[in-house]
Amino acid sequence: MGWSPGLATLDTEPETWVAGQVGGALEAVFETVAATRTDTTVLLDRVAAQGRRPASADLAALRPGLHLRLIREELVSGVGFVAAPGLLADVPAWLEWWQSGADGDVRPLHLDLDPGRSAYSDYTHWDWFTLPRDTGRRAVAGPYVDYLCSDEYSLTLSEPVHMQGRFAGVAAADVYLRHFEAAVLPLLRRLPRPARLVNARGRVTASADPAHLAGSLTKGPDFGALLTEGRSATHDGMRLVPCRGVPLVLVLA
Repeated sequence: MGWSPGLATLDTEPETWVAGQVGGALEAVFETVAATRTDTTVLLDRVAAQGRRPASADLAALRPGLHLRLIREELVSGVGFVAAPGLLADVPAWLEWWQSGADGDVRPLHLDLDPGRSAYSDYTHWDWFTLPRDTGRRAVAGPYVDYLCSDEYSLTLSEPVHMQGRFAGVAAADVYLRHFEAAVLPLLRRLPRPARLVNARGRVTASADPAHLAGSLTKGPDFGALLTEGRSATHDGMRLVPCRGVPLVLVLA
C-alpha cells in the first residue's frame, strides 16, 4: 500500500486520502470483529430462547468461524469473544480466543483466570474491554505489550456484544504492531509534515514523527469527540483528520 500524488484529486488533500487508506486497512480487521460479534449474538440469543444462561461449552460453536477468520485475514493474529464477568453459568470469566502460531497453525489461548493464582484474571480494566462497554462503539486499543496472549506489542480492535439488550462482552481481534506499522508507515512518510496516528484516548498507534513514538500519548484535543463528529479540525497548530470509518485520528505536526 503506498501513496502517489496522482491518486489525490484536486479536491482531496493528501492527508484526507491517507486517512482514508488507513481506515481501509483496518476496516478489513473490523469486518472480522463484526463477523465474530454477529456469530456470538446469534448464539447467545439462541441460548436465551431456550430459557437458560450460556455456558463456556456453548461458545465452542464459534470456533469454526474464528479459525476461518484467522486464516483469511493476514493482519489478524488473534480473534475471539471475551465474556463479561457473570455472563456464563459455569465460570466467572472466559475468553473464547484463538490465535495464529509462528508456523501458521491455529491454536487456543489457555489462561488461568483464577483470581487467587493469576495476575491477569481481571481483564475488565483493559481499554479493549472498557471502551466498547462504556461507549457502545467499536474501539482501537494500544499499542501495548499483550501479556495475555502473545507478549507482542499489539493493537486490539473490539466491538461490544449484547444479549437481550445487556452488555455481554466484546468481540475482538489482535494485530501485531509491527504488521500494522508495515502497512501504514509508507503512507505516513509520504505526507509533507511529520504525521502520526492516535486512538480515541490519544495513544499513538503508529508514527512517522520522531518526536512522538508509538505508545506515547498526545495530549490536548478530545480525540473521542472528534471521532464522534467525524470532521477534521486544528488544535495548537496540529492538523487532525479522522480516519474513514475507524476510531483513529491522523495528526500532522
